[in-house]
Amino acid sequence: MGSSNEKAELRTRYRRERTERYLEHSFEFLADAPELVNARVIASYISYDHEPDTSLLNATLIHKKKTLVLPRINEDGLEWVAWDGTLESLSLKKKIKEPTGNPISDLSTIDCVIVPALRIDRSGYRLGQGGGYYDRALPQLHAWSIGLIHPDEISSEDLPREVWDIPLNAAATPDLVIRFKN
Repeated sequence: MGSSNEKAELRTRYRRERTERYLEHSFEFLADAPELVNARVIASYISYDHEPDTSLLNATLIHKKKTLVLPRINEDGLEWVAWDGTLESLSLKKKIKEPTGNPISDLSTIDCVIVPALRIDRSGYRLGQGGGYYDRALPQLHAWSIGLIHPDEISSEDLPREVWDIPLNAAATPDLVIRFKN
């Protein structure tokens, strides 16, 4: 088990490395992954700074007539709001663009969730930004989950884990989907 301090140190290091090596990539190809093709409702997010870019993927999913829901921070959790793809229906909260409108009431309709990550290990455990929002949201969703990372962000070593960490079903780099056995 890893400690919170160890995770904080890794976050600092991984953010610095990401900033130094950032290249813009498209994740649009993911829209053709079987799990997303078969999904009706997909939870995604609006990337910022040096996160893997979700803009083309989100636009493609909307174009393919998927219902795309985005997270909005509500106290210490996430609520999910359907997004039509327009910038006018987003508001800026610190660095994060969040959808406006009413949250969906039935989380069981979400078939797939696209998750941000700084690193993902070979067992599907992720290191996120440190807010714990996805750690609290994933158990509520019961959806197939995939984390987006840059090509060099799969960890060959196990990441530190806390009891509440939940492994993802898959990780995606700009040209590869890795499905985990969990």
